[in-house]
Amino acid sequence: MDRSSVEEWRKICGTKTFHLHTFSLNPPKHRMECPALTLLLVLLTCVERCLSTSCVVENFMVKQDFDPKRYAGKWYALQKKDPEGLFLQDNISAEYTIDDDGNMTASSKGRVTLFGFWVVCADMAAQYTVPDPSTPSKMFMNYQGLASYLSSGGDNYWVIDTDYDNYAITYACRTLKEDGSCDDGYALVFSRNPRGLPPAIQRTVRQKQEEICMAGQFQPVLQSGAC
Repeated sequence: MDRSSVEEWRKICGTKTFHLHTFSLNPPKHRMECPALTLLLVLLTCVERCLSTSCVVENFMVKQDFDPKRYAGKWYALQKKDPEGLFLQDNISAEYTIDDDGNMTASSKGRVTLFGFWVVCADMAAQYTVPDPSTPSKMFMNYQGLASYLSSGGDNYWVIDTDYDNYAITYACRTLKEDGSCDDGYALVFSRNPRGLPPAIQRTVRQKQEEICMAGQFQPVLQSGAC
């Protein structure tokens, strides 16, 4: 390699890293590969960092100025992303009530398969608290199965988005990874109408699913009136 080629290399790839004795390949090939490889590495690093940052659960946007009174009433699940373990499979609905003190409770139902073969309509009850009054859409839910064979427990209950009249998207993360992203979580897309949502609202729902890092993970929920 002659000195003029080395000087071109230094201009492209930097003078501190590359030296005359390090080159043994064709200079034109290096001149093309060095900036392309550098750009690829930079892009991959940016993508990895962006994905890690955007999927941190605490950074998820939730419904601003959430109004429980407008949220109250009957909702039907149209799509769901299941957590690990037992979860309602279809005909899922929930009715939310606000008492005189502003506390929200819910009665919900849906079909579930127990012991691998027994399909039953499960009735559940839930009570909601707001840990931080400045963010009323981030609630904690205590739930109980209204039969001895149904589980009880507690989960976060975040209203990611709703227009109150047509759709709502709720989210819960049960366990976090070390980087703050969700290891085990679930989400539901609700509608006031069990028959579905208009196309314009479906686009909004898909966008919100991407924002909570669950794009492509939802499955439809059958609403046949079985429960």
